[in-house]
Amino acid sequence: MGQAPDLPLIVRYLGCRPYIDTFEAMKALTAERNENIPDEIWLLEHEPVFTQGQAGKDEYLLTPGDIPVVKSDRGGHVTYHGPGQITGYLLIDLKRLGIGVRDLVTLIELSLVETLAHWGINATPRTDAPGVYVVSPEIAKGTKIGSLGLRVRRGCSYHGFNFNVDMDLGPWSRINPCGLGVKMTQMSNLLDKPVPLKEVAEFLADILTKKLGYNDHRVEGEHPLLLPR
Repeated sequence: MGQAPDLPLIVRYLGCRPYIDTFEAMKALTAERNENIPDEIWLLEHEPVFTQGQAGKDEYLLTPGDIPVVKSDRGGHVTYHGPGQITGYLLIDLKRLGIGVRDLVTLIELSLVETLAHWGINATPRTDAPGVYVVSPEIAKGTKIGSLGLRVRRGCSYHGFNFNVDMDLGPWSRINPCGLGVKMTQMSNLLDKPVPLKEVAEFLADILTKKLGYNDHRVEGEHPLLLPR
């Protein structure tokens, strides 16, 4: 990415929280961004929710049942968020870093691939469908472990990715994930023993930091936009 930016990169580990509160905070932060506001990465879990991206079709919601459905302004189709899954939101000034949307998508995919490789899981992106797919003789070809969906406004990104670590995979059967008809898997199904989600999140944050061109990141707590008003 060239020379490291002058402003710090901030990473926030936000625990488990409702989707809609985080969605509104992301939009608000992006609306007020200027050249003096640093880039941020939010890593968290969500309470169970299905979200429909801009390309999402109602027929992809098979039997949502008691899990709420929220329409989102991100790219992509229908996905599921729940505890045990890392959701990562990349609030990045793309113009400042000199990268495009496709660069950011590739950067996220390769960061997930590298994180999985650290724990001995072989995975790869696909040229025909954004996301990360496990490559293993033990599971069906095309099984998905990471999903992407971004939005860019005024040259700044928000939304990001889902990364299945150790969650209840049952709700995925209630939708057509990303409109692809793919099977979903997670790290805990592919390892002899589960890895703590925080450990995975911290490793992934380091990889994302480097791939975005930063030398380091600063960990902070709640963003003011996420606090009750």
